[in-house]
Amino acid sequence: MSELVYPPVIAAAKTMFRVLDLRLTVEGSHHVPRTGGAVLASNHVSYLDFIFCGYGALESRRLVRFMAKDSVFRHKVSGPLMRGMKHIPVNRAAGAGSYAAAVGALRRGEVVGVFPEATISRSFTVKDLKNGAARMAQEAGVPLLPVALWGTQRLWTKGRPRTLTRRHTPITILVGEPMDPAAHPDATTLTAELRTRLAGLVDRAQRNYPEQPAGPDDAWWQPAHLGGGAPTPEEAAALDRPGRGARSAS
Repeated sequence: MSELVYPPVIAAAKTMFRVLDLRLTVEGSHHVPRTGGAVLASNHVSYLDFIFCGYGALESRRLVRFMAKDSVFRHKVSGPLMRGMKHIPVNRAAGAGSYAAAVGALRRGEVVGVFPEATISRSFTVKDLKNGAARMAQEAGVPLLPVALWGTQRLWTKGRPRTLTRRHTPITILVGEPMDPAAHPDATTLTAELRTRLAGLVDRAQRNYPEQPAGPDDAWWQPAHLGGGAPTPEEAAALDRPGRGARSAS
């Protein structure tokens, strides 16, 4: 099928990267298979994560079809773009159709992007994962790849103002080795291994990040266990409980 929308969007994103002089570090992009289906399972710290997760697959010349909430597809601006890029809408009240669409795309040889934490992590650590990514990979018989993103939260994240014009920001994208779903007895076991690998990649990205907070007022983007000002996982979970004003953003 022809791709009329995705290539211009990628070109626009690359232009944005150059204008903002984003300092992109990409490792492991060769792990993304050049042919056939695959699931990219990324951590989630920013509203812009789909852009940078997809960027990690460009070396393999793959276009990633992301699963995103269906309201994005109903928006008058983002809707036509999302449909044109063949992303997959997710209706959380009726997820079976979205799941089936994703499995179908994988079986057709597409790369599908998933954020298995379901919502942005306020603590900037890896939350408990939903098992949908693992189930899709097992059902379609395709590899599952963990992807760690770091630095994207400094541009736009939950509970913070957008800073989309911020320049010179380092962004880290780490693509882990493919996981073979057939080597795990069930989706629960595969999901547990995915979380272990994803947490390891995120920790490496955080500890090797080339910048530190400029001072106490700038420490919000660093996780608490590294001395930053982000909420602890327990505090973040409390903020995300119904009734605390939290809203899903993925």
